[in-house]
Amino acid sequence: MPVEPQIRVVYVEDDERLARLTTQYLTSHGVDVQLVTRGDHAVAEVVRVNPDVVLLDLMLPGTDGIDVCRQLRARCHVPIIMVTARTEEADRVIGLEGGADDYVAKPFQSRELLARIRAQARRGRGESGPRAERIAIGALTIDASTMEVTVRGAPVSLTTSEFGLLHALAQRSGRVLGREQLLQIVHGTSDEAFDRSIDVLISRLRAKIEDDPRTPRLLKTIRGVGYMLTPGER
Repeated sequence: MPVEPQIRVVYVEDDERLARLTTQYLTSHGVDVQLVTRGDHAVAEVVRVNPDVVLLDLMLPGTDGIDVCRQLRARCHVPIIMVTARTEEADRVIGLEGGADDYVAKPFQSRELLARIRAQARRGRGESGPRAERIAIGALTIDASTMEVTVRGAPVSLTTSEFGLLHALAQRSGRVLGREQLLQIVHGTSDEAFDRSIDVLISRLRAKIEDDPRTPRLLKTIRGVGYMLTPGER
C-alpha cells in the first residue's frame, strides 16, 4: 500500500498551554505542525509553509481570526478549520461566511480534531471520493480529478468545502438532498450545531455560480426539504 503523505498544518493559537498540548497530540499522530501565536503573522506563515490545513483561532492578538480567514481566502484555497471558544451559532456563521471550511469549538476532543484535519487534507488533495469524473449540468462543469469548476467556460474559484458540497449535489443532480445528508458529506457529521453551515455554504456557492444569487436557477431551495442542483433552463 502507498504511504499517505504527511499532513502539514499551520496552527494559529495564542493560548500557550492549549497550543502545546494540541501540537504534541497532532505530532504524535504524524502531523507536521507549525505554530503561529499572532494573527498578524499568520498569512505570511501560511504562504511560506503552504500547508494542507490551517487551524485558526477566532480571538487572536494583532489580527482576529475572521480577518485572517478573509485574507487567506483572497490569496489561496487552503482548507481552514476555525477553532474557538465562542460557540454561539452567530459566531460560527460569521466564521463560515468569512471562508472557513469547518468549525470546532473549544474544548474539543483531540481525536475529533485530528479526524477533521485528515478529512480536510484529503479534500484539499482531491483524494475524497471518485477522482476520474467530469460532470456537466447545464452551463456548469465540474472536474473531480482537478477540483476545477467552470460556468460557461469561465473558471470559478471554490474552497474545498464549497467544492465538496457542489460535487455532492452534482452527483445527485435533480434529486433533493436534505441538510442532514449534506452535513454528513461536508463535515463528516450531522451535528445539529452545524446546521446553519450548509445554508452559509449554499449562499457562498450561489454567489459564485448563479447569474443572480437572489433568484437561483441552478442551485434551488426545496422549502422544508433541502437543496437540489438543476441544469438551470428557464
